[in-house]
Amino acid sequence: MLNIETILNMESLEQNIGKAALIDFLHTHLDRFRDTKSAITKAIDYAFSADPGRGGYIITAKKDGKLVGAVVMNNTGMQEFIPEYYLIYIAVDASERGQGIGAKLLQKAFDTADGDIALHVEYDNPAKRLYERMGFSTKYAEMRWQRSK
Repeated sequence: MLNIETILNMESLEQNIGKAALIDFLHTHLDRFRDTKSAITKAIDYAFSADPGRGGYIITAKKDGKLVGAVVMNNTGMQEFIPEYYLIYIAVDASERGQGIGAKLLQKAFDTADGDIALHVEYDNPAKRLYERMGFSTKYAEMRWQRSK
């Protein structure tokens, strides 16, 4: 049986699965779209920050007690000019894909957010089709300038 839970603070995360376990899960199951463990840690810390203009939540999906999916949502604090929430990470265990877990995680994210949601997805990411089916649309092309290193 699939159990989907919203986690609102670090204490609950530690009781639910543990921060380190969530970082490892995301780092593994984001596959080729993964970020470093350091970047994942920063997104989780931001979600649970008490600093003004920060915050968010995490959603987990467990099947028979095993973590099979997770979402990290950050509150942008900028609702007047960009969406209130940014979906930073969503991942489903590779062995559990194709069973609707991603859609259920997204629906829980929609139900939990009290504002609009944006996300970044690469054009060749197979999950892009799921996002479109769930109602996301392409509004802008993201462009980046990077300082030489």
